[in-house]
Amino acid sequence: MKYFSIEKKLQFTIFICLLFISCQNGQPKNSPQKDTTADSLAASKKKAEQIAKAEPKTAEDIKITKELQYTKYTLEDTYPYKDTVRQFQWDKIKEKLAFIENFQDGESIYGVLQNYQNSNGEAPTIPNFKRDSYKRVADSLGTERYQASPLYRIGETKLPAIYGKDGWLVKLQSSDTLKRIKVEGVSFNGTWEVPKRYVKTIGDSVKFDQVAVVDVTNQNICTLDKTEKGWVVRSMNPATTGRHKPPHAQETPTGIFVLQQHKSKMFYFKDGTKSIEGYAPYASRFTAGAYIHGVPVNNPNGKITEYSSTLGTIPRSHMCVRNASSHAQFVYKRSKDFQTLVIVID
Repeated sequence: MKYFSIEKKLQFTIFICLLFISCQNGQPKNSPQKDTTADSLAASKKKAEQIAKAEPKTAEDIKITKELQYTKYTLEDTYPYKDTVRQFQWDKIKEKLAFIENFQDGESIYGVLQNYQNSNGEAPTIPNFKRDSYKRVADSLGTERYQASPLYRIGETKLPAIYGKDGWLVKLQSSDTLKRIKVEGVSFNGTWEVPKRYVKTIGDSVKFDQVAVVDVTNQNICTLDKTEKGWVVRSMNPATTGRHKPPHAQETPTGIFVLQQHKSKMFYFKDGTKSIEGYAPYASRFTAGAYIHGVPVNNPNGKITEYSSTLGTIPRSHMCVRNASSHAQFVYKRSKDFQTLVIVID
């Protein structure tokens, strides 16, 4: 057996002590060893979330659940109508909801095009306009001049190229103090310049998390809220939209609009006159003269009618969206000016 000298034993002891001190200095006192696996998983999760946020959502990413807050006259997802079947077009609605989430991914200053009853001035005539048999002027896309905003190509100062519908949503790309504001369309395509008086600035703090969806094909309406659970359906009801019967009755236009105005009673004229014929209760205006409202009362002093058997049948109104009056009241109370979107699909 080989024996070590006292000197070598001392050297070995010093070596062990130095090794122990070195290990202790490499790790804080009373601190557990770092869990690199957990940190790696957390970093991977964070990166995945960042990638998911950067990628545009599709209809498949949208989750819709039902927690109805208004339960009268509720329709099923599909339901019989005469010799056919009608439905709520959830796939198409999901596409619109995905679009709404995508355009809000990032900071923006929003505005809305406004020219209700030409209150901000009749839009200039565009080149190559179209005029129908009722002398109505429209652009190549079919947007009428009446109650519209003029949209100019960037740098063009003489004539607008097309018209923008009252209630269309935009993102401001320049200061709203300029005579002409540069806007990016949300409800429509392209970047344009619009005279200041036709644009109402909404701001950068608004969150569009409440919508009403009107289906002109199936003659129904649903309301939804964006929550932590995703999009939640609050009501599913029959409705009646606008019919094509010029010069007084027009179809309810499709698209995405900002709800702009509330009226407890929306009085209307008898066709072709300035005589008040009656009123529609709980009216919420979203574009031009189009309101979501209750059953019309053909008497300015008459009592509110709750329901009509024509709801959910065929287009009958002048442009508006008729509802049961209590459902119109539900929409009226829950929605807010310039914070609620109305989506009209076909």
